[in-house]
Amino acid sequence: MLVTSLKPISEIRTTHPTFFITHPTISHFQNVIANTKFVTFFTNSVLVSLTTTLLSILVSIFAGYSLSRFTKFRGVKAVSVAMLLSQMIPGVLLLVPLYILMQQFHLLDTYASMILAYTTFMVPLCTFMLKGFFDSIPYSLEEAAEIDGCSRIGIIIRIILPVSIPSLVATALFAFVNAWNEFMFGYVFINNESHRTLTPGIMLFKGLYTTDWGSIMSASVLAVLPIVIMFVYLQKYLIEGMTAGSVKG
Repeated sequence: MLVTSLKPISEIRTTHPTFFITHPTISHFQNVIANTKFVTFFTNSVLVSLTTTLLSILVSIFAGYSLSRFTKFRGVKAVSVAMLLSQMIPGVLLLVPLYILMQQFHLLDTYASMILAYTTFMVPLCTFMLKGFFDSIPYSLEEAAEIDGCSRIGIIIRIILPVSIPSLVATALFAFVNAWNEFMFGYVFINNESHRTLTPGIMLFKGLYTTDWGSIMSASVLAVLPIVIMFVYLQKYLIEGMTAGSVKG
């Protein structure tokens, strides 16, 4: 992808393709940034992905804590099973019902339509990820906080969350990447280019008769770059968060 983005059109369309670049060029990057709405698509993706991540984490923290600590209450296991079963339903089967709902609530061509859809699919997975980490936190920490007069909300904010930072970062990164890469709902719900996100926006470089492979590859490189940077800087927390709760002792 990177090699193709740096090739001139003559080398991209040659009958003998090669990984070596004879005359490297950045004209495709210039074309994507200057002559298309890539910046608008990029900004929209950042806004939608960050909002989805924040909402997913906010809901999943309390949902995961409830599933972890209140296992004796009636209905908790039923909720866990229901959330698990919801992940077995392909998103494409819910596309038409969700589209009708968004149309009835006048949310088509808005950021809210994508944020609501993405958050709905992210919350169950994020909840189970955080529940696995909350299960590994000793309950004695909460008992000590209760003796000191700390409320349940105070325990979550002051005790649970500070020791859950690696898991929170890993879960947030998971939610962000999924929202960033989502194509189907962004393509169906949005017809206005001012609200279009990056993944459906890249597809606009594919014409009816010709495909601008140089621009597609350049836009793809620019789209992947933020995710790569995030993984480089957050890989420590990501590894700790993904392994948290897997070993007891």
